[in-house]
Amino acid sequence: MAYSDSRYGYGGYTRRTGFRWGGLLMALLLAGYALCKYYSSSQYNEITGEEQHVGAITKEQEIALGLESAPYMAQQHGGLYPDERAQAYVKKVGHRIVQNSVVQKSGYQYDFHLLADPQSVNAFALPGGQVFITLALFSRLENEDQLAGIFGHEIGHVIARHGAQRMAQQELAQGLTGAAVIAAGDYQSAQGIQMIANLISMSYGRDQELESDDLGVRFMYEAGYRPEALLDVMRILEAASQGQRQPEFFSTHPSPENRLQKIQDAIDKYTRGKPNQISPSEEPIIKLKDPNLQF
Repeated sequence: MAYSDSRYGYGGYTRRTGFRWGGLLMALLLAGYALCKYYSSSQYNEITGEEQHVGAITKEQEIALGLESAPYMAQQHGGLYPDERAQAYVKKVGHRIVQNSVVQKSGYQYDFHLLADPQSVNAFALPGGQVFITLALFSRLENEDQLAGIFGHEIGHVIARHGAQRMAQQELAQGLTGAAVIAAGDYQSAQGIQMIANLISMSYGRDQELESDDLGVRFMYEAGYRPEALLDVMRILEAASQGQRQPEFFSTHPSPENRLQKIQDAIDKYTRGKPNQISPSEEPIIKLKDPNLQF
């Protein structure tokens, strides 16, 4: 027998508010599933000492993903810089950090590449250990310690499994956004909800950058490099931006002022009363004078 009440219409709507109980229940189920999936899966990081929500992705899968993506990423930046001596130098510095720090225990397969891009002042790492620096950034560096600072930071992203974390976080954000859209039931609300989800994702990015700075200082110091050089790298990046950057709240990277203080805190934490484990390299950094570069 069908129950009839003048207060209710078909599909679970109330005539007074237009509220959809069916949509709310579906939204709650979807949100609960996304949250349960995210928080019920964690893996222990033996180097950072943290329990991390990285979904079910394994280190082997991260390595495979990085190796598969490396050629495409290189192509997006003009390919590899065609100078074997420069490529060998970049690899030497990167592998010195890996071999003389706790990084060697991580189980990842590291390789370091100099990209031919003369415009983008950038460095980045793929999950699993593929690390890149562009010619535009490399050519601004003054010494090997600064290059080690960049690689230490990028290795930090790999060690902290930031790529896997972001994938798990984005999956969670998509699930919660979908649930909120179902509950809201209109496009304008969906736009606002998506903007909030994007800002949450940005905050994850800022936290990860600061963690990589901290780990970069640690790895540099263990490998015998001057961690203070990472402060110089931040100033080089700030100069390269020519003051054109978004407010920190709307950026995936922390403000240079914030990063400088955090890096100095990390230097104090890791170096106070402790000598470097090995002597710094005496080999000067390779200076690339490409006639096509215009800074």
